Amino acid sequence: MFRGPDHNGISKETQWAKQWPEEGPKKLWEAQVGIGFSSISTAHGLAYTLGHADDQDTLVALDSATGAVRWKHSYKSKLGAKFYQGGPGSTPTIDGDRLYAISKWGDLFCLNAKTGDILWQRQIEKEEGLTLPDWGFNGSPLILGERLLLNAGGAGMALDKTTGKTLWLSNKEASGYSTPLPFTWEGTTYVALSNEDYFLAAEVMSGKKSWEIRWPTRYGVNAADPIIVGNEIWIGSGYGKGHGVYEVKGEETTVRWTNRELRTQQNAPILIDDYLFGFDGDGGSRAALKCVHRETGEVAWEEDTFKYGALSAAGDHLIVLSAQGELIIAPASITAFEPSARAQILDGKCWIVPVLSGGLLYARNSDGRLVCLDLRP
Repeated sequence: MFRGPDHNGISKETQWAKQWPEEGPKKLWEAQVGIGFSSISTAHGLAYTLGHADDQDTLVALDSATGAVRWKHSYKSKLGAKFYQGGPGSTPTIDGDRLYAISKWGDLFCLNAKTGDILWQRQIEKEEGLTLPDWGFNGSPLILGERLLLNAGGAGMALDKTTGKTLWLSNKEASGYSTPLPFTWEGTTYVALSNEDYFLAAEVMSGKKSWEIRWPTRYGVNAADPIIVGNEIWIGSGYGKGHGVYEVKGEETTVRWTNRELRTQQNAPILIDDYLFGFDGDGGSRAALKCVHRETGEVAWEEDTFKYGALSAAGDHLIVLSAQGELIIAPASITAFEPSARAQILDGKCWIVPVLSGGLLYARNSDGRLVCLDLRP
């Protein structure tokens, strides 16, 4: 699932190469998966992602060892290239033998993850009369118990994961672009998510809204997933907006601090030992990779040689993919950015979070070129 099973962008992998020979890491295979900004999910020896080609979106399952197509499901869809290349932006979610995926237009699928057989499907934008956000649905599905949670409507919606039946719908207003983030407070489970003007929390069982933080962003693009630590929530967005930490008490929120040091247009930062590591800036402009103290918002260091990018982590190391396709491994140091390895692995536009799973590193660009690198020691 997007940002991994712990929803924090940090892989539990320990046996992987943090350095490689001068010629770079071994490429196991590569595949063409279609235009889009969907990241990769892995399970059952397969790697799953979404892409667009020839007026169709395709959900594809690739053999993790060879890159061979094990199954795929295509459906008619528009590219939706609005000031960018377009294509699907959400990442498939695996729950046991089931896979859940949503298109930017509201095509929602539940499939057998091993075979690709459709178990149920819906068109939630049309069926529920939802207002489509300007860039479509981009938050990934979240499974909690028997419920499927989506960032759809102005404060989310929940469905029965087995049947696809709607259990609750907040309203029919436009959603934001973040993936629902689960958290528990005083025995009740909530999801935190965004719409065009707010970050908010809703009870998983009832859909009742708990608290909200007004956070208007240019073009209504609140896309980066929030980060919750105890009763504090980090939020951020791009287009010059910035980021901040708020304290939550019941249904009330109080600002701890805000500044413009980390303007996260799309992907949330990684939190390691109370420091945030993430990209400050927008995809179409120069950006900097920064390390910021979560408690104060002060910048510990910045590396301004990037033109945007995406990152994940494994243990205490950052896995950075620059916008130009350079893969960089570096310790998550709070004193300086000091890479242990780097290699050019892709071309084109690389804004998509790289994924480390089973010692294999999956990375793709927006044109749909997906590479699998063997980082097993």
